[in-house]
Amino acid sequence: MALFGNAHPIDPAKAAQDYGRLLGQGEQIYGAYQLIRDAILLTDRRMILIDKQGMTGKKVEYHSVPYRSISHFAVETAGHFDLDAELKIWISGNSVPIEKTFTKGVDIYEVQAILTQFVAR
Repeated sequence: MALFGNAHPIDPAKAAQDYGRLLGQGEQIYGAYQLIRDAILLTDRRMILIDKQGMTGKKVEYHSVPYRSISHFAVETAGHFDLDAELKIWISGNSVPIEKTFTKGVDIYEVQAILTQFVAR
């Protein structure tokens, strides 16, 4: 599953307000990133991929990935010519990673730190 487009950070409190119905009791958002129409949320329990579909975006797929199913991940920092950072996440039983591209406004080290905190449990 590849997600295309560049993500930029959004305030976790705003994301909790916008997507609160997706969260379990006591679940907290630690990082939130917005694509053009889609979003990715990193909570204390899972990663949630939000994929708005169709011309109007009224149909939405919510893909929940528990951290325990992430076998490994990789981050690639932005460079001088390639200004975007990238995240690749491998899910157990899947040889193709989920790929995510972040704009230079996203601290990829923060994304990596959130994942490390919860994947390593």
